[in-house]
Amino acid sequence: MSLLVVGSVALDSVETPFGKADEVIGGSANYFSASASHQGPVQLVGVVGSDYPVEKLEPLKARGVDFTGLEHAEGESFRWRGRYRHDLNSAETLETRLGVFSHFRPKLPEAFRDAEFVFLANIDPRLQLDVLRQVRQPKLVACDTMNFWIESRRADLLELLGKVDLITLNDGEARQLTEQANLVQAARWILDRGPRTVLIKKGEHGAFMFTRESVFFAPAYPLESVFDPTGAGDSFAGGFMGWLARTRDLSDANLRRAVVLGSAMGSFVVEGFSITRLLEISRTDIERRVADFHRLVTFDQALDT
Repeated sequence: MSLLVVGSVALDSVETPFGKADEVIGGSANYFSASASHQGPVQLVGVVGSDYPVEKLEPLKARGVDFTGLEHAEGESFRWRGRYRHDLNSAETLETRLGVFSHFRPKLPEAFRDAEFVFLANIDPRLQLDVLRQVRQPKLVACDTMNFWIESRRADLLELLGKVDLITLNDGEARQLTEQANLVQAARWILDRGPRTVLIKKGEHGAFMFTRESVFFAPAYPLESVFDPTGAGDSFAGGFMGWLARTRDLSDANLRRAVVLGSAMGSFVVEGFSITRLLEISRTDIERRVADFHRLVTFDQALDT
């Protein structure tokens, strides 16, 4: 498989009702890679400053993440500090220091340009478009976005929609982008502008997948303990894209499997701070949780009268 992710490599400081962590591995590309690497190798493109503790990335390298595309720039690394209160669906951002990430211009190594599966994590849509000009013949391109880009780079984002196969965004972002209150209508609006598949994440309430032919819903896994929701969406995307890259099967049935696997990976990451849990779990752990998802939603279709 050849799976490429372009996104942020950061250091996070997080407070939740259950504890805190300072200067831990964060960033969309790291979360995505930690999740996707359970399915196979990942090629990562991002940037860090001269102060980044690169030794903390060794566990990811050991899992098959290729950091050849990680640029090392002079200056401070991207840092985010946030706090979650008892509503773990939304973070309060206390500080964002972009550092060298503010000047990030993705440059794909020659070997990365042939990637078959490409995930454009949450960065400026102009940079996402630039990455697409560097890859040759991808089999599937997916992108993520956020409210800031929807508001400030709308024209570029709409251009991007015409060039990607799949977009993942949360329910609030879907409503903001489409100006539709109803998520079914919002998904149809997005499908009409290019993507073949729309993934709408609803946090602790699960995720919808929309195509022109079908709608699929996967619930969130019922966890007793959630320590840190940071990176759940990127871990979901990593599981989803990792499975597709591993199987190279884009049928509707396999896309549904990918959604469930993504949901499983998202449920693991929130059980600890940073990418800790994603480094601890085994293939057996993942298979058991996917089986739990199957039992969670399976029922006898026949109704006795």
